[in-house]
Amino acid sequence: MNKDDLDAILNDIWKRWTNGKRDRHSPLHTPVIGTADGNLRVLVLREVDVKTATLRFHTDVRTSKVEQIRRASQATLLGYDPVSKIQIRGWGLGQVETATGKADSAWAASAPSSRRCYLANYAPGSASVAPSSGLPTHVESRVPTIAETQPGRANFAILLIQLYKLEWLYLAHDGHRRAQFERQGGGWAGRWLIP
Repeated sequence: MNKDDLDAILNDIWKRWTNGKRDRHSPLHTPVIGTADGNLRVLVLREVDVKTATLRFHTDVRTSKVEQIRRASQATLLGYDPVSKIQIRGWGLGQVETATGKADSAWAASAPSSRRCYLANYAPGSASVAPSSGLPTHVESRVPTIAETQPGRANFAILLIQLYKLEWLYLAHDGHRRAQFERQGGGWAGRWLIP
């Protein structure tokens, strides 16, 4: 990739997000997501729609991030690839969906091992008197059947973040490079920034 070409950089950003969705070993598979209240967390990237600039994540509807996104839709993302020394930041608007076709499809495509975490008896972040996964004991140390995961559907949601701004930072010993892209209509306008 030409690190002095804005179009090449923008294409590389989307290539990295798309690869992050497919490759669980990619550093962009688990970006840091921030909400307007300043809380940060790592989520697994589940889908990338380059055309609409939307990233999809899965979450428990009982979490504080869902409450925060519903209150103030602002969301931020941060991914860093230490091998290529590239940091990608994103700003977008989050939307939570629970009882939609997209949410139903995402649930149906999820493996039982992934669905299991939505079976927790209490909301993520709830106080506990002892170390606990929060899962019912009958599914704690094994992968449940599809039928056993069905009660978890009530706790499952998708988080969609539609990006409107991206920043790319390349760390190099001979001089860093930084670029910013803002969504304008159906495309992106890029500009250089001083790192």
